[in-house]
Amino acid sequence: DYIFYTDWAWTSFVVFSISQSTMLVVGAIYYMLFTGVPGTATYYATIMTIYTWVAKGAWFALGYPYDFVVVPVWIPSAMLLDLAYWATRRNKHAAILIGGVLVGMSLPLFNMINLLLVADPLEMAFKYPRPTLPPYMTPIEPQVGKFYNS
Repeated sequence: DYIFYTDWAWTSFVVFSISQSTMLVVGAIYYMLFTGVPGTATYYATIMTIYTWVAKGAWFALGYPYDFVVVPVWIPSAMLLDLAYWATRRNKHAAILIGGVLVGMSLPLFNMINLLLVADPLEMAFKYPRPTLPPYMTPIEPQVGKFYNS
């Protein structure tokens, strides 16, 4: 709902930034610590990006505008996380701390740039009005108590 998004844009940006950063760091660090494979965060971010492209395509196929689903910019932040992991191989705590800070600071920045390129939600709201229900689905007000006094 575009009007809702316009009212809550900043809040949703903050909530999504925190959740996406956490999702990337926790998943990638967990995998890296237990497998020891460098370059895992970038792989993880690529998979999440592809999943989001699929979701974007599905919503677009349902008739929603192309900008309805915004694909987050995970990959550059994940590359920074892999770089931090590579640079701090001997100290796992440093990998988590430095990598987490890099992702936590860079992902919201990349996504803010990404969101600035999205079409204005208010303009979209007028271009794609809310669908109205067909007459047979319009709710009928209950006639309770109508003849109470007659």
